[in-house]
Amino acid sequence: MRVPYLVTATALLLGACTAGPDYAGPPALGSASPAGQFARAGEGALPSEPALAQWWTALGDPVLDQLVARALEQNPGIAVAQARVRQARSSVRQARADRLPQLAASALYVHAELPGADLGGNAEDGDGGAALDLFNLGLNANWELEFAGGQRRNVEAANARVAAAVANVADAQVQLTAELAQAYVNLRERQNRLQSLRAQQALQQQAVDLAQQRFESGTTAAFEVEQAHTALEGTATDIVAAEIEQDIYLNAVAVLTGSAPGGLDALLAPVRDVPLPPAQVAVGDPGLLLQRRPDVRAAERNIAAATARIGVAEAARYPRVSFMGILGLGGTSPEDLLDPGKMSTIAMPQIQWSFLDFGRTRAQIEQTEAALDEAEAQYRQTVLAALQDAEDSLARFGRQRQTVAALARIHASAQRTAQLMRQRYDAGVAPLSQSLDAGRQALVAEQNLRAASAALTGSYIAVQKSLGLGWREAAEQG
Repeated sequence: MRVPYLVTATALLLGACTAGPDYAGPPALGSASPAGQFARAGEGALPSEPALAQWWTALGDPVLDQLVARALEQNPGIAVAQARVRQARSSVRQARADRLPQLAASALYVHAELPGADLGGNAEDGDGGAALDLFNLGLNANWELEFAGGQRRNVEAANARVAAAVANVADAQVQLTAELAQAYVNLRERQNRLQSLRAQQALQQQAVDLAQQRFESGTTAAFEVEQAHTALEGTATDIVAAEIEQDIYLNAVAVLTGSAPGGLDALLAPVRDVPLPPAQVAVGDPGLLLQRRPDVRAAERNIAAATARIGVAEAARYPRVSFMGILGLGGTSPEDLLDPGKMSTIAMPQIQWSFLDFGRTRAQIEQTEAALDEAEAQYRQTVLAALQDAEDSLARFGRQRQTVAALARIHASAQRTAQLMRQRYDAGVAPLSQSLDAGRQALVAEQNLRAASAALTGSYIAVQKSLGLGWREAAEQG
């Protein structure tokens, strides 16, 4: 009985050694290392650390807040990512369980008729042979002992995959909240555009009626009537295009929140102004960005998993030690199942070593090493893409503020012109056509300003997305 204990003690002692490299963190970025601050951060960008979640509340739109809350609960894409987390966590439990013994119960009955055989006290069959009955109740135990730490590395890889899956859930939340907010802003802009276009259509209809009256009275040429009709038809075409886009964004908002197209039409039918971003936005610095962005976190965890898989592959180069034990009770009659004297025990320690596999293990190790190189390259690529994303969005956000300011001045000037022309018409010193044209120009300026304001909010949304905001901590994700 000393042999199993000796084998077990030896294996446990050797199991203190773990094959493969220990994970030492992500690779150095070299020239890809971020600077101390964002290069494209303009006015309104604060160096303070932004809040992690619920950036959309700064837009001050309760309908958008309601839609985002619904999307985070009901969007199928989030459910897919969360299901993958549960799968990864189950893989961890399985990997941990693989390091422990397995115990199974068994019940056995065997009846055999062996012609020409003499089994001593067993019953004889009619042909002079022997009949055998065997009854047994037993327990089987199997345990593959740690030798080179392959199972330990497998647990490490599984834990890293869980962390990557959790980061992917956070990344899905970042993408979803940004996409939903952008679709909502686009919807509101199209709704406001439709209102402006219909107001322009009403003014253009008055211009057509006026031109027709002047033509009939002989004070204007026919081509002026045709020009007025052409402008009216052009606006009608713009209205149809805006209505199509409005329906598309209605469908997009509904689907992103987990509803069928048309399911949110009643909620979104009342027209609201495009929500505007705050005057100042906290952006932090690039170093904190890389720690916060979920896609970068997932890429880093993939490196950890790839590092651990090298240890799993290298452990196959060493001997495998396993132990199997059988404890049984039984004999040739059912009564033997209750007789403690009929106890049988088997202990079978085993060592296996594939010392000659013609390069199979070496090839597997090389594959895992190449996979680690790939994971590190993907990490560097993800970092560069994240930094570029942030710098691009910050540049657009800063420039878009200037565009909105310029269009606001143009709109204010057009409104003053329209008001003055209306006063001149009321005083009888300017024709109605000039007043109508000035009113139409003011509506066009208002429409351009609203479009630019929507683009400004869209650039703000892009900044929040590029900063990796909009996700909740893992404890809140369940």
